[in-house]
Amino acid sequence: MSRVFPLVLIFLISFMPISEVRADQHSSQKAVLVTGASTGLGRSMTEMMAANGYFVYAGARKDKDMAELNAIENVQAVRLDVNKQDQIDAAVVTIRDAGRDLYGLVNNAGVVVFGALIEIEEEDFDFQMDVNIDGVYRVTRAFAPLIIESKGRISIISSISGTLSSATWGPYSMTKHAMEAYGDALADEMKRFDVQVSLIEPGTYTSKIGQSAVSRMEQREQGTGSSQYKAEMDETVNWLTTALADSGDPAEVSKAVMHALFDDNPLPRYMVVPNEEQ
Repeated sequence: MSRVFPLVLIFLISFMPISEVRADQHSSQKAVLVTGASTGLGRSMTEMMAANGYFVYAGARKDKDMAELNAIENVQAVRLDVNKQDQIDAAVVTIRDAGRDLYGLVNNAGVVVFGALIEIEEEDFDFQMDVNIDGVYRVTRAFAPLIIESKGRISIISSISGTLSSATWGPYSMTKHAMEAYGDALADEMKRFDVQVSLIEPGTYTSKIGQSAVSRMEQREQGTGSSQYKAEMDETVNWLTTALADSGDPAEVSKAVMHALFDDNPLPRYMVVPNEEQ
């Protein structure tokens, strides 16, 4: 986003060397569930973990995406729409019955719906809250017993938008501010089970989340011309459609996730940004 935000102290974790932790450093292959694994950050972290010897249950919604994920060594696609409790329950059964145990959970699935807070339609507002907040709650609650049994790890993909916000970004930022609170509380609650929780706070990295937001807007015939915030909306659309294409390598975020899941000393937060400006 090009608008100027208040000065904040940002720890540039992407500039700090984070080594990838290979599965052969451990006594047995650890299994991890990644939600929203078909594209973008989720696909990157799935491929990185699988390449390093971990087994990944890759959550996806479409047959085509599941077929592509199943073609990757050490990956099993799982049909998982975080808005559908029946699919979440079925995924729990699938993973439990596979007998590998579940060491890690990465809550990555998310959507962007932008708009001025005094204009956004309730349906769009609720859709984003349902995926980005309720979806994380549903999935974590369902898989918590398996993670507790393994004394494993949980990573939650938040955002720098969980710290900062501006015009038209309010609804999305609200969901990521919620993740910051959720992650802190969950970490405190899971300590008694020796389960560690980390928040990952990416800046702008190559992803399809922006294109999906614009496509949803087009499908619902929501132009910017009728908005009282047309200039801000146009700027946001431009950023979503162009800036993300030239943003950072998602592998940087995947390395942070790997560290959070498998390093002996995980951090409670990883702010990962592609440049000093962010």
